[in-house]
Amino acid sequence: MMPPRLRVFPAISRNRDPKAYVGEQMRVAGFADRNGFEGILLFEGNDVFVEPWAMAQHIMAETTRSSPLIAVNPLYMHPFTAAKFVSSFAQLYGRKVYLNMITGTAVSDLQGLGDDQSHADRYVRLGEYVALMRQLLASPRPVNFAGRFYRASNLQLRPRLPAELMPEFLIAGQSEAAQRVAEETGCIKMQMLPPDLDRGLDAAGMSFGIFARADRDEARLAATARFRDNQDDRELLALTVENSDSVWKRRLHEGQSGELQDNGYWLLPFLTFQADCPYLVGSYEEIGAKLKQFSAKGLTTIMLDMVADESEMQHVRKALAASGMF
Repeated sequence: MMPPRLRVFPAISRNRDPKAYVGEQMRVAGFADRNGFEGILLFEGNDVFVEPWAMAQHIMAETTRSSPLIAVNPLYMHPFTAAKFVSSFAQLYGRKVYLNMITGTAVSDLQGLGDDQSHADRYVRLGEYVALMRQLLASPRPVNFAGRFYRASNLQLRPRLPAELMPEFLIAGQSEAAQRVAEETGCIKMQMLPPDLDRGLDAAGMSFGIFARADRDEARLAATARFRDNQDDRELLALTVENSDSVWKRRLHEGQSGELQDNGYWLLPFLTFQADCPYLVGSYEEIGAKLKQFSAKGLTTIMLDMVADESEMQHVRKALAASGMF
């Protein structure tokens, strides 16, 4: 019996140059489309240079099979509008999309946009958002909905979305509120790569980066050459953590080491504000074996931080292929 195929959504490593942003996105999107990735992860937020729905349309127009994973924050868009985009993409390209449901953005951005909901209430709103979107996309009849944050009266989305093009919803938050909403809505629950790699895996989805070479020592040398420690960058991350109520970001930041561990776990790219997750560093075979172990524990979906360089992306592809599930 063949092992289940991993669904992998690459995302570009943190980009601070708006002039390079679209080019890097399209480079990764094109590579993903040609090499069997599910689609590309697109972020949302005040600091994102291109609105993810616009970027998704640009990518789908330039690729043949890509199904983008689009971040959706209720703060920025009504659920009817999001459902209308999903339906429109289905009609334009005959493809489904995936939706990464989030509540987080900088506290200063929440204040600037006039959103004063508590952390817990933002997740209540997120659960209602998912429920209303699903009903709008699936129901052949007008939808009536009465929640704390959303109400709908005889609201109908036309045309009805084909069942095979229904989006899949992911939730990446690590707080108790996020975990509860993921369970209640049946969304794919995401988590960060744990430091010990072998324990604490209790979600179908995981977020991390891969830095790989044919040889373990070569991979470690190349990784430390690519991601260098810098005190200014560490201080920049500390400022963003202070301006956030994100549970996962605080957990990764507080009391963590940037040393490359013997098992390949490496947090330095996150601690220096060069990536949004830990990295797994090693040989193709080592990483492939770890991915196989993760899959045996229920992993189906990966949000994969990726350096937008053709040679680096090829190394990642080889590591994924070594798992036998990609």
